Amino acid sequence: MTSLSTPTQAAPTGHPAYMQTFPCQPETAEIGRKLVRDALGVWHLDHAVGLAQLFMSELVANAVRHTGCHSIRLSVGRPSEIRVRVGVVDRDPLHLPVLGRVAEDDESGRGLLLIDAMADRWGWDLRGGPRRRPWGKEVWAELLIKGDE
Repeated sequence: MTSLSTPTQAAPTGHPAYMQTFPCQPETAEIGRKLVRDALGVWHLDHAVGLAQLFMSELVANAVRHTGCHSIRLSVGRPSEIRVRVGVVDRDPLHLPVLGRVAEDDESGRGLLLIDAMADRWGWDLRGGPRRRPWGKEVWAELLIKGDE
């Protein structure tokens, strides 16, 4: 388990963010949900926890299912005063997320469709800089927040 009392990497400039690296395993989704709850609690945004936790769970599940990575980096941040962003960084820049089609009886494959329907916005960013070959990607989802509700 993790909490904000455990060492985390905070963003060096700009808006606050919390990041930690964990094994790329299904169990990491639970750790990600706790990281979301702890970070949003620090920011007094408890009303946004449920949706942000759902996004984190789906992003972790996608990384586990679709990458061959051994570890992933989870992040919870505030890119602006009115947004919360949750993200998962993996070292597989070749498998970019795509909204898929699923049949009614499919038991999986709806994670990004769910995020697309519920997030204010979502996307992915390659990691590695403009002059180097990408070493990974971050898939993220954002939600708009208001003051305490």
